[in-house]
Amino acid sequence: MYRAKVYVTLRESILDPQGAAVKGGLHKLGFGEVDGVRIGKMIELRINGNITKMDVDVRIREMCESLLVNEVMEDYVYEIEELS
Repeated sequence: MYRAKVYVTLRESILDPQGAAVKGGLHKLGFGEVDGVRIGKMIELRINGNITKMDVDVRIREMCESLLVNEVMEDYVYEIEELS
């Protein structure tokens, strides 16, 4: 069994109004050293079955490109962990 964590963020060229709002809120709370905020999401997947880590890697990429990520606006990275 494997656990994959997919981290999705807006591309740098895409405006992030939620990040800007959080940055403004942090400044109002006295955290003026914060220079930028980008908001993203983390998706955790559990992969079960008789499958190799290399196959899990391929399948996660397929899932991201098919459904989990809007590749026009978002970037992603992921990590895979083998569970005992």
